Amino acid sequence: MTESLDRFARSLNIGGLLSDNGAANPGQLLNNAKARRSLAAMTRFILSLAFCGLAGAAQAACYADYKAKQDNPLRLHYGVAEVRGACTAANARTQIRPRIAVDGWELLNIVSVFSGGGLAERRESAGRFFLRY
Repeated sequence: MTESLDRFARSLNIGGLLSDNGAANPGQLLNNAKARRSLAAMTRFILSLAFCGLAGAAQAACYADYKAKQDNPLRLHYGVAEVRGACTAANARTQIRPRIAVDGWELLNIVSVFSGGGLAERRESAGRFFLRY
């Protein structure tokens, strides 16, 4: 090592020192335990993001219950319809309004939006308008 330093001092060239891997502890060059821990943590993070993405894609369907009317004679009905995309009242309104208009119904309001877990309790109340539109 001292010979290498002497050669450096004579040539004022640092090439010898940059390529000198004969350090006192050569094992540190290959000591990547910290990098392996980081890689493992990064892998877990990426996998958790992937599973969240899959869970979002396989998300339970969204439903909305609504009230509608017809005029002459006045008739009202309560119904439940499936909503695709964002599970919001605004999205439900834009999807349900044209569906029920085909049969002459006018949407009055969206009562609520909910996941598939709330279907059973609304089936009887919706009657023939349960998932009709």
